[in-house]
Amino acid sequence: MEKQTRDGGNKKIRILFLLYLLLVIKLIIFKYPFEQLKAIADTWEKGVILEGLDTANFTLFKTIRMYIDYSYKLNSFENLVGNVAVFVPFGFLFPYVFKWGRNFFVMLLNAFLFVLGIEVFQLFSAFGAFDVDDILLNCLGALIGYFCYFPFEALRQRHLRKSERIERR
Repeated sequence: MEKQTRDGGNKKIRILFLLYLLLVIKLIIFKYPFEQLKAIADTWEKGVILEGLDTANFTLFKTIRMYIDYSYKLNSFENLVGNVAVFVPFGFLFPYVFKWGRNFFVMLLNAFLFVLGIEVFQLFSAFGAFDVDDILLNCLGALIGYFCYFPFEALRQRHLRKSERIERR
């Protein structure tokens, strides 16, 4: 059995969580080839950065409604489900990495802040577009992962207790 650290996570889970966070940043922010990102960065100036405010969606459910209304034309299912699915691991792994992350509000606040950071970076960098619906969908994904954590952990603990009883015999 692996040694647990003081705040509940083991080293492998911490590394997995860090790799997951880096993968999310790569997939969401740095999704374009380096040359394209460099070309975008070369255009950074006050006017271009402020254009992000014009293309941003600050209206809750606007993008979600658009995906539903035009589902026959757009890759709506992939966008909606993808925005949820990409953050399920956050909600699942966070309580393993941080003991205090088992608190619902702590996990949700951390997921929200991570997603908000990504969206604000997209808003001002032009490496994507700010969308308040992405924040909602990403946080929903983290909640799904969080609520999967507890039954999984209960099964894991039951299995560990059973294994310990067998070893004692």
